[in-house]
Amino acid sequence: MDSAPLEQAPAPASARVIAVANQKGGVGKTTTAINLATALAAIDKRALLLDFDPQGNASTGIGFPATVRGATSYDVISGAATIAEASVVTQIPGLTLVPSEVDLAGAELELVSRDHRTHVLAQAIEPTRWLYDYIVIDCPPSLGLLTLNAMVAADSVLIPLQCEFFALEGLSQLVRTIERVRAGLNPRLEILGVVLTMFDRRNNLSNLVAEDVRKHFGDKVYQTVIPRNVRISEAPSHGKPAMIYDYRSSGARAYMLLVSEILKREREPASAMT
Repeated sequence: MDSAPLEQAPAPASARVIAVANQKGGVGKTTTAINLATALAAIDKRALLLDFDPQGNASTGIGFPATVRGATSYDVISGAATIAEASVVTQIPGLTLVPSEVDLAGAELELVSRDHRTHVLAQAIEPTRWLYDYIVIDCPPSLGLLTLNAMVAADSVLIPLQCEFFALEGLSQLVRTIERVRAGLNPRLEILGVVLTMFDRRNNLSNLVAEDVRKHFGDKVYQTVIPRNVRISEAPSHGKPAMIYDYRSSGARAYMLLVSEILKREREPASAMT
């Protein structure tokens, strides 16, 4: 008698890869990446935070100062280590980190002469996608080869936007770059959304910027805004995400609401950027 065919185990789910990007510094990009990854881990998602900024602020802000880092994202890009070999367990259950270091700044020049130079990070991430539910990449504050690598590796881009006068000008440039990457390098790339940061309801400028951004980009702008909050500012100096440093603060609560909104939108049809 023929034996019954063996049932195949379902293929492991592949991680959603989110690049947190804005070419302008000081907009809350790293803070958003840290607290997004932390919030995902807090709701039992397997999360990897990949620090891809040579400043290494995400690594410091999650409790890994430069003195305790081993293999880093530079080693991953240079081929000296895999994502698995560079990963370290953080103080947050369910959250893993690939730290960064200043040597990563030199990778921009090294990548120029590499074959498929925009796909190096994507190739490094692919073998470990099944280990995680989400991979969050903290991009450098520029639109160079490192950020292009992150966008080619990502499924979507989350854009933190500070509520200031020149916000829309920088956002338009970033959107054009994302469109070019989607057209020529990564057709699955989408804009996950725009999150307004450092929002001060008492400040007329914050309200005007928020109104202007929503007028231009519609429902791609999250309803959740991240307030200007002293506890968010203090947290990195303690090597903790704001959600761990003071989970009762308005900033920590805002990031939990943001993750709820992100997950809710993922379950709904994505709307096009207008």
